[in-house]
Amino acid sequence: MHFTQLLTTLALAGSAFAMPPKGPKGLADAMKERGREFIGTALTLRGNATEEAIARNPADFNSFTPENSMKWESIEPGRNNFTFDDADRYRDWAKKNKKEIHCHTLVWHSQLPTWVSQGGFDNATLISIMKNHIFKVAGRYKDVCTRWDVVNEALNEDGTYRSSVFYNTIGEAFIPIAFRFAKQASPKSELFYNDYNLEYNGNKTLGAQRIVKLVQSYGVEINGVGLQAHLAQETTPTAGPLPDQKTLETVLRGYTQLDVDVVYTEIDIRMNTPATPEKLRAQAKAYETVAKSCLAVKRCIGMTVWGISDAFSWIPGVFPGEGAALLWDENLKKKPAYDGFLKGIKARK
Repeated sequence: MHFTQLLTTLALAGSAFAMPPKGPKGLADAMKERGREFIGTALTLRGNATEEAIARNPADFNSFTPENSMKWESIEPGRNNFTFDDADRYRDWAKKNKKEIHCHTLVWHSQLPTWVSQGGFDNATLISIMKNHIFKVAGRYKDVCTRWDVVNEALNEDGTYRSSVFYNTIGEAFIPIAFRFAKQASPKSELFYNDYNLEYNGNKTLGAQRIVKLVQSYGVEINGVGLQAHLAQETTPTAGPLPDQKTLETVLRGYTQLDVDVVYTEIDIRMNTPATPEKLRAQAKAYETVAKSCLAVKRCIGMTVWGISDAFSWIPGVFPGEGAALLWDENLKKKPAYDGFLKGIKARK
């Protein structure tokens, strides 16, 4: 070979070795490659540099949900006494790191200050309180909240309305009223109803369909349903086994047929602890199933996992003996669940 040709061949070979591998590098990359919008995580800015670096990595996450800072008790602990400093941190973090925010949540019976839950207000006064809260909060963050969980967990397990200060005082109309206020306060945000245990295609699933129809019947915009997907890979004392992919797809399509989008908003898939290699493999398969169900339904626009590391998961504190539910372990190392989730996003029929 001529010397010049040899140099050219070596240069080309070197360029080939230097090229990055083709295809998506992470969860969010893969999701966008499939034509969907986002992969997110719940986020608490607690000063853990490793956790924050994972959340910041755009290959894996292009969205996040503030875990607690925008809930009513955190942001309006006294009537018309708003404490925005903590929520502002998340707004600023989103802007700095170019992330979407799935904002959470405007109207919820839980994590509600006693001045609201035990205030004894009449219908008109409580509506005015709800309006003021939504306009102040959603209005302040209207330029950064890509989506809002407007109403959270308004249903019992049998699909009836949950007893709450809002339902007991205003009736079911509190839901479309809240959506109307949210649309007025934050017109660019997508507005969601959010709940858990919708994934089993039971009465609660139908109850959320009824809520979508109710809001629409008022002529008010509702853009989607958020399915929290706090699931279990096996039967535990507090959860049944994971629904199969067909069931999950059926549930999702039940909402999209009402002309709204769907999102998995709070995914974690728990097990009876301690974790074993066999259980971790089963968990990876479970994450794959959930991801595949979303990608099989055109209007499933994104998925959010409820935290990054098992070290900070809410589950063991609420359900003793259960946990190990997230994609990174207690040492912030990737688990097989990460690979299963990525495989499910990339899978094609």
